[in-house]
Amino acid sequence: MPPYNDLLTIARAAAEAAGTYLRSVAPADPSGWTAKGRADWVTEVDRNSEAIITEALRRGAPDSRVVGEELSPDLVTGGLVWVVDPLDGTTNFLHRYPAWAVSIAAVLEGESIAAVVLHVPLNRLSTATRGGGAYEGDSRLRVSRIEDPAHALIGTGVPFRDFSRLEQYLAQFDRVARRATGIRRPGSAAIDLADVAAGRFDGFWEQRLSAWDIAAGTLLVREAGGRVTDAAGRDLGIEHGEVVAGNPVIHRWLLDTLRH
Repeated sequence: MPPYNDLLTIARAAAEAAGTYLRSVAPADPSGWTAKGRADWVTEVDRNSEAIITEALRRGAPDSRVVGEELSPDLVTGGLVWVVDPLDGTTNFLHRYPAWAVSIAAVLEGESIAAVVLHVPLNRLSTATRGGGAYEGDSRLRVSRIEDPAHALIGTGVPFRDFSRLEQYLAQFDRVARRATGIRRPGSAAIDLADVAAGRFDGFWEQRLSAWDIAAGTLLVREAGGRVTDAAGRDLGIEHGEVVAGNPVIHRWLLDTLRH
């Protein structure tokens, strides 16, 4: 098994190769969009980005497996697995809204050990290794120190595929909005979690995310001193579901606010 830093080097090279490709192509018009579900689009750009990443990861770690949103969406966790979102924020990309990312996590026996999130339009690279800290470029990341919700900026993801819990979400939004200083919805969970790790967001929640949306960002937040759990406060592994993240104090406040 390569050391964590070697895995990080492999992931970083794969993300940067995909980022170079993504910056070189123009979004397709709607005739080139394929619907995976309501308002959930995939294009040849997503597939090509994942192919670039997959080739780079397998070249760097031949015995590993790659789990990605487009090519191999079944979760596997045994051995060394790369959990990849080749274009997190596809709708933003298609509309030229500059918030989309490449997310890659190296997962060993079900735990993230190295992670990269590349905010492609800003060329902002966030990285982490288990026990080695989180970084943005060469700068060490720390979650924010804000403890008063009245000063907190919170990220969220608005339901767009499954509306079965929309009323619950709107009630949660109302409670958070009444106490926080603001709420933002950029549209890329990988970027949202990187922003929590960097202290730009004090907290974040979303009702439904996939493992490839959060596998890298979860490690970033934890290595920056924050917490990432489900709505019941259980630490998340490599799984699909609800996500609540933040610095320790705001995370606890968010859990309490979302529950009631």
